[in-house]
Amino acid sequence: MLETVKYLIGSPGPSGFGSKSNAEQVTENSDLRSLTAIITGATSGIGAETARVLAKRGARLVLPARSLKAAEDTKARIVSEFPDADVMVMPLDLSSLTSVRNFVAHFHSLRLPLNLLINNAGKFAHEHAISEDGLEMTFATNYLGN
Repeated sequence: MLETVKYLIGSPGPSGFGSKSNAEQVTENSDLRSLTAIITGATSGIGAETARVLAKRGARLVLPARSLKAAEDTKARIVSEFPDADVMVMPLDLSSLTSVRNFVAHFHSLRLPLNLLINNAGKFAHEHAISEDGLEMTFATNYLGN
């Protein structure tokens, strides 16, 4: 129970970080200039903040998204804050296995290393929906696509 209380109040653990630590604090001494990160779900929320902080630390970012406009908007926000950021937007619909295969082939053709894969995208369909592959949409996106 004491460990739970420590967690809830944000006490640092063995790493020096606790539940109240943020991404900037955790990566403060990190130089990511030689790394490439693919971040799904980077157009909002935790994914967008993850992308922002990794760009701040110098990582090359690949932002796959269903909505290229939303991904381009995320890229623009990052580049406005970090003008030297290397950010690529690529189409990817995680509910479509064809789209996943196309994304992988395109990324592979770039001959970039893949150092970080952050599977942050998620979908919760409020109504029953079926993907183009005939699978339940939430399962297709959150399990098969990621």
